[in-house]
Amino acid sequence: MTSTISINDNHSLKLSPLEVPNRLLLGPGPSNAHPAVLQAMNTTPLGHLDPAFLALMDEIQSLLRYVWQTENPHTIAVSGTGTAAMEATLANTVEPGDVVLIGVAGYFGNRLVDMAGRYGADVRTITKPWGQVFSLDEISTALETHKPAILALVHAETSTGARQPLEEVGELCRKYGTLLLVDTVTSLGGVPIFLDEWGVDLAYSCSQKGLGCSPGASPFTMSARAMEKLQKRETKVANWYLDMLLLGKYWGVERTYHHTAPINLYYGLREALRLVAEEGLASCWQRHQKNVEYLWESLETIGLKMHVEKEFRLPTLTTVCIPEGVDGKAVAKQLLLDHNIEVGGGLGELAGKVWRVGLMGFNSRPESVDRLVAALKEVLGK
Repeated sequence: MTSTISINDNHSLKLSPLEVPNRLLLGPGPSNAHPAVLQAMNTTPLGHLDPAFLALMDEIQSLLRYVWQTENPHTIAVSGTGTAAMEATLANTVEPGDVVLIGVAGYFGNRLVDMAGRYGADVRTITKPWGQVFSLDEISTALETHKPAILALVHAETSTGARQPLEEVGELCRKYGTLLLVDTVTSLGGVPIFLDEWGVDLAYSCSQKGLGCSPGASPFTMSARAMEKLQKRETKVANWYLDMLLLGKYWGVERTYHHTAPINLYYGLREALRLVAEEGLASCWQRHQKNVEYLWESLETIGLKMHVEKEFRLPTLTTVCIPEGVDGKAVAKQLLLDHNIEVGGGLGELAGKVWRVGLMGFNSRPESVDRLVAALKEVLGK
C-alpha cells in the first residue's frame, strides 16, 4: 500500500519575471558591467570540459598575466568571489606554525589575520591607523624582527581607499626568505601593478571592480617560489576546493575534472579582460587616474574633503569625509532611492565617518562623476 504525501505550497511564490532597479553602482563594488560583458554572460553555456571552453580558459590565463604584468604559469580564475581567492593564497601556502606577518591598516588586513589563524599560522601584525600606509623602513624592521614565512599586504585597502606602495618590498622579502602575498582586489585593472617587477609571490583579486564584470570568477596567481612551498608541504592543503595542486590539473595540460566551472561568469571575465587589453593597460590606468582627479576636484568644490592623503589615494575608490552634523546613512539611502546611485559607508574604525565612492572599470567616466556630484548637491542642499 502506498501513501500520498501532500505538497506544502507555503513557499511557492507567484512571481513576475525578474526586474531589478537600474542603479549606478558607485560604491566599493560591484561596479556596473560593460554592455559587452553583459552580452557575453548571456551566451549559451558550454560544457566545462568542452575544447572551446578550455580554449577560453587559456585566453583568461594569458589576459590575467597581462593585467597583472606577470609571467607566472599558475595564473587562474578561482570559481568564487574575491574572498575565495583571498583564502586560496593562505590555504595553499600556510602550514601550522608558519610565521605569517600581516600589515593591518584596515578591514581587509584584519580579515587576512582571521583567515591565516584558521590555517594554524603563528600570526604577527604591524598596524597603522586606517587610511595610512606602511613605509619601507617599517616593513624592513618588521621583517627583521619576525622573519616570517609570508608577508601579507593589502595593495588597495577597500575599507580606507589607501594605496600601499610595494616597490622594493619584494627585494626585502627575498633577503629573509619570505613570500610576499598581496591583495589587489580593488586595484587590478585600475591601478598600476607590476607583480614580477615588484617580486610579488602570491596575489588575488576579484572580477566585479576594476575589471567591471560580475562577481564569482576571481583572479589568483602564484610565483615559482610560492609553488615550491606548496609542493614541499608536509601536510595536505586543508581546503580541498581551493587546493591549487588539484586546480592546476584542471587549468593545466591535464584538463582533469575538478568542479563544474561557472561557465557564463568566465565568459564575462574573458570579455572584461579583452576590453582592458583593447583599451591598453596604460591607457586604462590613466583613465582611472584622470577621472578620479576630476571626482576629487568636483567634491572639493561642494565643500567635501577626502580621508586619505592625496599621494596614497586609490584611483578606484575614494573615502569622502562625512561633514559634521550630516547623517551619512541617510544621505546614502536618499542617493539610492531618489537618484538610483549607490555609494558605500565606512567600515570598522571609519564607520559613520566616511562614504566610500568607487569609480571603477566601466563606471570610471566623467558622466559618473557629474551625476554623483549633482545628486550630492541636491541631497546636501549645497
